[in-house]
Order: sequence, then C-alpha cells, then structure tokens
Amino acid sequence: MPELPEVESARAVIERSALERRIVSVDDTDSYECRPHAPGEIASALVGRRLTAARRRGKAMWCETSGAGRSRTPGPLLGIHLGMAGRILVSPARGDEAGQREADTGGDYVGSGPERPGDRGPQKPEWYRFTLEFDDGGSLRLFDKRRLGRVRLDPDLDALGPDAGEVGVADFRRLVGRGTAPLKARLLDQGTLAGIGNLLADEVLWQARLDPRRPAGELDHDELTELHAALRSGVRRALRLGGVHTGEVVAYRHAGGHCPRCGAEMQRATVGGRTTWWCPQEQD
Repeated sequence: MPELPEVESARAVIERSALERRIVSVDDTDSYECRPHAPGEIASALVGRRLTAARRRGKAMWCETSGAGRSRTPGPLLGIHLGMAGRILVSPARGDEAGQREADTGGDYVGSGPERPGDRGPQKPEWYRFTLEFDDGGSLRLFDKRRLGRVRLDPDLDALGPDAGEVGVADFRRLVGRGTAPLKARLLDQGTLAGIGNLLADEVLWQARLDPRRPAGELDHDELTELHAALRSGVRRALRLGGVHTGEVVAYRHAGGHCPRCGAEMQRATVGGRTTWWCPQEQD
C-alpha cells in the first residue's frame, strides 16, 4: 500500500493544486469508500467551502476546510486514506492553457517492477471513488481501482504515533527500543511510528544491517541511533526519487534475489504478519 512517501506526494498535490478553490459539488455516492457516511452527507458538509490546508501524519492525510459563505468558523476536516493503490488527481481550472488540462497527480506508484505490475491501461469511470468539483471547472478525484481507500469527515488521529519522517532520535529510541516484539513488527506498528510500511521497513533494516526478527528491546543505544539515521535517510531518498519502490534492496526482494552489497541470497519469512526479506549474511 502507499507508504509515507507516496502519501506525502498526494498531500503535496493537494497543497499545490487544490487549495482555495470553492467546492460546488461532491460525488460521495460510493457508500463503501465513504463509510460510515450516507451518500450526500459529505457533500452537505463541504459544498460552498474551500480546502485551506493539506496535512499528513504517516499514511494518514487530511484537509482543513474554510467556513461556509462569509463564516470564519472552520469547517470539518476531510480525511482521505489512499488504501492500497489510491491516487489523487487534481485538474486545473477550465481554460487553463498553462496546465494544458493535465491533472496534477500523486499517491501510489504506477509502473512496473517486483512490487507493482504495470497499471497504465484504461481507467474505468467507476474507479474514481470520490470527487470534489470546483467552481472554476476543475476537480479533485480519488482514483482507487482496488476500492480499499477511505474518505471521511473529522477522522480520528489519536491512535497514531509520531510521523516516522519527523520523529527525533531520542523519541525514536524510546518508542522503538522496547518489548519483545520483532523489530520489524515494532516499526510497522502505526501506534509506535506512523508511516512505515512493508517495503520501507525492509529497506531501513537492510541499510542498518539489523535482523528484522530480533526482539526490539534487545537493541542497544548505538544500534537504535543507527536505525533512526537509516530511517531518515530512507524516507528522504524515497521522497526525492518518487516512492519506496526506489529503495536499494527493494528490487532484490524475490526468490533468487541476492543482496546488492555482499551477494548472499536473500532470505524470506513472515515477520509481523508481513512477507519479509533480509540478507542472512549481513543482518544476523
């Protein structure tokens, strides 16, 4: 599913292209994607307002909204979860020649590779699960072929830990270096740190040369410090290059794959409920 870097790319699209445009209609008829809201409930709350800010913590993304009409009282938060393969598309205003009517897009990586089959074929209209129409003729749409995303008003964010890309080293050591859970499971726990998914966890553990099965509470001060540095570096790299699929070890996470540093055959197991790959030579 989209991890922190992919969700950040979607958030940046909204911030760059969708803010301060008045909402004139909302398609919230997909009752599964918009649960628990009934069709029309989100529309009633948003029509006449504007998106004023786009925020993110980990994989969670939400937009602040303006007051309706002349009211200065802010409206509800609009939470948008991308699910496993969601993307945000924001089209420019009608007649925007500079934009050439091309949508600004962000979210799940679309391409080919060991973790993502090519997905650039025809797109069915029903795969657009949620739409905001703006008074300038443009729109914001959630494209979600797998229908695993979520749109809801005033999402609950209290259960999330600090953002994995922003957490300081002291807090990281305190949150991660405890208990008997496998290290990878601790990293995947969104209540511990928000934003780390399966690929990013394997990448940063490989970078830090740590066994994903090792009990998290056994790591010492220096190992936790190095893991924090690997996480910060991995997040920055993924943001710069376009997603977690760009990690150095990701392309080798398959049967017959070999560690790109030492050449040892990659090992596979299920850790924290997720398929996990590591180098048995260096991550012991």
